Amino acid sequence: MHYGALVDDGAVVLARAIGARVKQERQARRWTLDQLAAAAGVSRRMVVNVEQGAVNPSVGTLLRLADALGVGLPALVEQPRRAVLEVTRHGAGAVLWRGDHGGRGVLVAASHQPDVVELWDWTLGPGDVHPSEAHTPGTQELLQVHAGSVRLDVADQSVVLGPGDAVAFPGDVAHGYTNPGDEPARFSLSVSEPRRGAAARSAAASRSEVLHD
Repeated sequence: MHYGALVDDGAVVLARAIGARVKQERQARRWTLDQLAAAAGVSRRMVVNVEQGAVNPSVGTLLRLADALGVGLPALVEQPRRAVLEVTRHGAGAVLWRGDHGGRGVLVAASHQPDVVELWDWTLGPGDVHPSEAHTPGTQELLQVHAGSVRLDVADQSVVLGPGDAVAFPGDVAHGYTNPGDEPARFSLSVSEPRRGAAARSAAASRSEVLHD
């Protein structure tokens, strides 16, 4: 996925919270900035900027950092909560993507590791395009359109969906969402990453071993 620019005060608070969590996770592993950058495949400057809350990282960057640190994406977005019921009130979701034509990607709820499930509320303005990188192996996604039309591209296949239409597809291949119409489109998206935390920790451990050899 690609998180676009976050521009409001809430986005600033979110960027700082993400930065604090990345730094906390990195220091817990006693990694240097260079080690995290190498493990995540991003520049050292990007890691510094993220930890300082000075940038609004793309979803690709967030996913690389989450994979390297062995945590799920929701763990970087918000502090862990212990309540049995974790309620996200209307308007309180994390806005993690903004399109060029008014679109928004909002993470409204998520389960905890090891089986991470994310629930998103998406809006695409006319002409908005949201490309997504392949997620961790085994990821599955469910999408249902509530208004407008959405073109879903998965690998070499495409389908246009209208209000009420739904689709299941693998999230571990490159995919993307486009609004081909003249009206705003809205859809719900569920992302399931079984054993994501465990798989990410294993991958991060392997990368760390290479870094220390």
